[in-house]
Amino acid sequence: MFNKVVLIGRLTRDPELRFTPNGKAVASFSLAVDRSFKREGQPEADFFRISVWGKQAENCANYLSKGSLTAVDGRIEINKYTDKDGQERTSVDVTANDVRFLSSPGGKKNGQEKSSATEDKKGDMSDFSDDGLPF
Repeated sequence: MFNKVVLIGRLTRDPELRFTPNGKAVASFSLAVDRSFKREGQPEADFFRISVWGKQAENCANYLSKGSLTAVDGRIEINKYTDKDGQERTSVDVTANDVRFLSSPGGKKNGQEKSSATEDKKGDMSDFSDDGLPF
């Protein structure tokens, strides 16, 4: 059997870092992934809850922030729980095996602000040339 998902999207909030009682780091964040097609009256993105463990969790908490373009390679988990009103609920979550930072670190981290020149170029592919690609 095979359970693998690869997502590329932007964080909807800053990662939240916690530690288990035995000291293992876990970070959680939400990723908005644009849909390739749009139907009238339908959302234009899907939102996924992501959990990442260990050193990667700490790196995500330190270097990712709301709006960061990020790739996640992981597995889907289906969780059942009872909400505060006693209703049975099901959630679809992603546990990351690998998280790649696809945009420059943003926001105020370590007392530095990102430059407006970097913000202006975000998502700009005008300088991209496929001349050197092997395919």
